Amino acid sequence: MADETIGIVGAGIVGLATGREIALRRPGTRVVVFEKEQEVSLHQTGHNSGVVHAGIYYTPGSLKADLCVRGVALLRAYCQDRALPYQEIGKLVVAVREDELGRMDNLYERARNNHVPELRRISKDEIKDIEPNAGGVAALHSPRTAITDYPAIARQFAKDITESGGEVRLGFPVTGVTTVPGGIEVASGQERVRVDRLILCAGLQSDTVAKLAQDKQEPKIVPFRGEYMLLRPERTHLVRGLIYPVPDPRYPFLGVHFTPRVDGTVEVGPNAVLALAREGYARSRISPRDLFGLAAYPGAWRMAAQHWRTGIREYRGSFSAAAFMRDAGLYVPGVGVRDVVRGGAGVRAQALDRDGTLVDDFRIHQVGRITAVRNAPSPAATASMAIAEHIAGAVFGDAGAI
Repeated sequence: MADETIGIVGAGIVGLATGREIALRRPGTRVVVFEKEQEVSLHQTGHNSGVVHAGIYYTPGSLKADLCVRGVALLRAYCQDRALPYQEIGKLVVAVREDELGRMDNLYERARNNHVPELRRISKDEIKDIEPNAGGVAALHSPRTAITDYPAIARQFAKDITESGGEVRLGFPVTGVTTVPGGIEVASGQERVRVDRLILCAGLQSDTVAKLAQDKQEPKIVPFRGEYMLLRPERTHLVRGLIYPVPDPRYPFLGVHFTPRVDGTVEVGPNAVLALAREGYARSRISPRDLFGLAAYPGAWRMAAQHWRTGIREYRGSFSAAAFMRDAGLYVPGVGVRDVVRGGAGVRAQALDRDGTLVDDFRIHQVGRITAVRNAPSPAATASMAIAEHIAGAVFGDAGAI
């Protein structure tokens, strides 16, 4: 297989990590990454919070759990080797009410099964030793949870690919995928590129690109916009590390939390509201095509029937800074509307099955010579190098696939 050409659709962090892994694993194999934008990592990677997750939340034995834990080790070593930011600032997962303690204990057992390093339960007084301004009745402390700069990592992955003889083709929106004798033909308008194998890492467009490759229709991508506030510079000292709520297991989002960034800013958020376009980073961005596709999918209506109350609450926070900060103030009491300004937003590609189930685990399909990453939500950035090992192992049928 040394003379093969492997195509990858999508120059986010997962696609680029996969291209790099293949180039390292099979010297002589040519990697070509196809990206519709004029830069790499503009979408989910470029709007990522920068957290390197330790593996606290994920079901033991799931791909998420296994690849997250492996991915942390790989990412840490890579950042150290390339002098990229990697700061172990720690995380508190805080219970603010007594009725959250049971869920917190369940989370602790899950994290232990995932071998999260140095995790411990701490008391109300111990919270103050770590985060003097935080509230809560108890917490889990993960001192090894880190922050990094994922767009910078993605750019370095792209450089690794080109230095190995590969190519990152920018401004190449994929409009067709055709199986031909002995390979795959990838089209962008009238331009055609032949590859021997193809890997789809299209993120927010993963279902539409998979459809071009004749993969099955499910799951469908539903875009959720996550909006952030920023602590004013004079208030960033109130938060030392990451401060998170105890998550509600019925919903795949983690809730409003405090996230220091490597540039010194501190984000508060995100909420999770249905975006009106797949790349709808602004509220005003509306795509009739995306909305029609969502309305025509039975799973969307079933999801709405299950989660409409949560949706109303999230939209309230979207339009009211006071409502948004009311939740945040439970974790850092005294922080309110006057302490923040509006920040940016990201859009999460949430996979949805036909029965209305929000897909939690990573999901990767194989269709002949095509490998389709159909669901890669958080912690995909953390796990990107391990996901790349998994995909490359599956493609080449050797060690590395979990």
